[in-house]
Amino acid sequence: MATTKAPDAGRRSDRSRRAIHDAALALVTEQGYRRTTIEGIAARAGVGKQTIYRWWPSKAAVLMDAFLDLAGRTAEDAGGDPQPDGAASSGGSAPGFPDTGDLAADLKTVLRATVDELNNPVLEAVTRALTAEGIVDAKLGAEFVQQLLDPQLALYVTRLRAAQEAGHVRAEVDPRIALELLIGPLMHRWLLRTLPLTHAYADEVVDCAVGGLAPRA
Repeated sequence: MATTKAPDAGRRSDRSRRAIHDAALALVTEQGYRRTTIEGIAARAGVGKQTIYRWWPSKAAVLMDAFLDLAGRTAEDAGGDPQPDGAASSGGSAPGFPDTGDLAADLKTVLRATVDELNNPVLEAVTRALTAEGIVDAKLGAEFVQQLLDPQLALYVTRLRAAQEAGHVRAEVDPRIALELLIGPLMHRWLLRTLPLTHAYADEVVDCAVGGLAPRA
């Protein structure tokens, strides 16, 4: 008598998680964060809502997990490093951030990748939803910073400190303030849609910032 192979619970679990991720991202894109519900996600994914609550404590947690997974998959599909910035590693730099010895060129590489990510229609709606909701929901905002932004910002700090050691950035410059001079203008233009967010704009931001960070004669 032939034996029946038992279902692969792990594979079924992975399929369910992916279905939930895809459902959460689709609903937020279609109707916004506030109108998206656990019940709606469950219905779209074809699972019971208790399945969602077994893995995540809240809608925000579902979306955060889904977004991090999507960002990683998008970077991998593009052939890059799965770091959110998508920049390739080289030399002795931290993973995800180049260090060719030319600070301006390295920053332009990373900021151009950031521009591409912010303009990516697959990521844009969810990024905007999480950013906007994080402003009014302090807990979600803290999770967004801790899980998504802090790992990226740490790469900037590492690269800027290397530039200080090489004499390309003044020793008294605070790397955290310096990175905000780079990222802040991009986020301002993207969030408020004041003007198009382009590679040329990213390059100009780098040139202005690096000029201000360089040692003074």
